[in-house]
Amino acid sequence: MPTVRSVALGLGLVLVAGTALAQTQTEPRGVPVEAPVLTGATLDASCGNLYGMAGQAFCVTAPLAAIGTLAEAYVAHFEAEGWIPAAGDDNRVVFVKRLPGGGCEGMQLQAFYDTNRPASPEAPGYIGMATIPGDVCAAPAPTTAPASPMSPSAQ
Repeated sequence: MPTVRSVALGLGLVLVAGTALAQTQTEPRGVPVEAPVLTGATLDASCGNLYGMAGQAFCVTAPLAAIGTLAEAYVAHFEAEGWIPAAGDDNRVVFVKRLPGGGCEGMQLQAFYDTNRPASPEAPGYIGMATIPGDVCAAPAPTTAPASPMSPSAQ
């Protein structure tokens, strides 16, 4: 499970193409989460016009040098709202929140920047946040039919 520190980002931030936030059109898509614009962030509905995330994620921007600190602030905000960091990597955190009737809802926070521009401290960095469709805690469907119980005569 990632710690808040594992979200820390710097100029070495690498965007992994094809993240769950940038799914193909045929897959179920998440929707932008409701989140505040924290101190140091500026709302960016276009998500920098990067990776097809406009309209698919709630995005904020800040200078790349500040994105790590801002990501940590968003992780703390969501933890205070009852979200549990469950997975992630250097620039992504997946959160879950247990539902009262069972199962979980999920969302993710993804930090990114325009890799076609120099990664200077002043360059714009972005944080996108979106839901993950479906019950993220549901057990995967079995790949084979369960074995039927043995009849008493077969024992």
